[in-house]
Amino acid sequence: MKVTKDTIIGDILDASAETKPFFMAVGMHCFECPVSRMETVAEACAVHGADADELIAKLNAFFGE
Repeated sequence: MKVTKDTIIGDILDASAETKPFFMAVGMHCFECPVSRMETVAEACAVHGADADELIAKLNAFFGE
């Protein structure tokens, strides 16, 4: 999976539940929240004050991209 700023959080979690720690590390803990099914990485990072580029790099490294 290739993660971009436009990737939906729920899609990442569906691809691998093992990505939860990456989100938790930046203050995103609402995995069951319905918004995670609609919110992009960029939107979630903006709300949580996280660096989207840094999170994306870590997720893509995890997925081998």
